[in-house]
Amino acid sequence: MKAKNIFAALLLFAAGSQTAWAQKVTLHLAGRQPVRFSIEELDSLICEEEHEYVDLGLPSGTLWATCNVGANSPEEFGYFFAWGETQPKEDYSWDTYIYCKGSENTLTKYCTNSTYGYNGFTDALDELLPEDDAATANWGRGWQMPSMEQIKELFNEENTTQTLTKQNGVDGWLIRSKSNNGTLFLPAAYNRQSIPPNGGGTYVKQGGYWSRSLWHSKSNSAYEQGFTLVSNSSVENFGAIVEANDTRDCGHSVRPVRKQ
Repeated sequence: MKAKNIFAALLLFAAGSQTAWAQKVTLHLAGRQPVRFSIEELDSLICEEEHEYVDLGLPSGTLWATCNVGANSPEEFGYFFAWGETQPKEDYSWDTYIYCKGSENTLTKYCTNSTYGYNGFTDALDELLPEDDAATANWGRGWQMPSMEQIKELFNEENTTQTLTKQNGVDGWLIRSKSNNGTLFLPAAYNRQSIPPNGGGTYVKQGGYWSRSLWHSKSNSAYEQGFTLVSNSSVENFGAIVEANDTRDCGHSVRPVRKQ
C-alpha cells in the first residue's frame, strides 16, 4: 500500500469513530515487520510517491532513478526545467527566468562572478538549494539533481560501460555497472529553449541532463551531461559529452539521484 493510501485510510478511520484516537493502528509493509501504534501517538505523516532507482555499485553509493522527473517510463524525456526552477513552462528564455532581471548579466541568485550579477551581485551559492532543486521539489526529500561529480562517476569507464543504443525505439545510453551488472537507460532528451524569431518553445538538436552544480567561470551557466545530435535521429550520429555546460535559462531533463 502506498503512503498516500495509508494516509487516506487513517483519515477515514479517524472520521468514522469518535473513539478512533484511542485506537491502535497496525501498518503491514511488504518485506518488513508490522508496526503498531496508537493514533494519538502520531505527530505527523509525510506522504511521498514511490520512485524506483537502481544501485550500480558506484563508489559514492549514489543511487540513480530509473525515470526522469515527469516521466512514466525510462524512455520518456519527462519535464524540462530551467536550471534552478522547479516547474516546466512554455517559454525558456532569460525573459522568463526566475533568478534574473531579464538577461544573463542580471542574475539575482547563484552568482559567483560579479560580471553576471545584477548591479554586481554575488553570493557563495554554487550548488542548488533543495527549494530550487527540481528533483527535490517534485519528488520529495531524499532526491536531488546529481552533482557534476556524480555524473562523471556514472560515466567513468572504471565504473560502467556506456553503449549508444535504442530502447523501445528511443535513442539513448545504456549504462551497465562493472561491479554488479546493474543497468540504467538515459534517453537522449533534447534541449528546450526559445529561439527568436519563433518565440515559442522549440526543441533543438542538442541537450542533456542538468546537474545541480553551477559553472564557476560563467555564472550564467551550469554543468550538464550533454550530447549533440549531428544530423538526424540516428543513434550513430550523436555522442556523449560528460563535462558540458549550458545557459541556465534553457530547459533540460532531470534524472534524480539519492544516497543509500
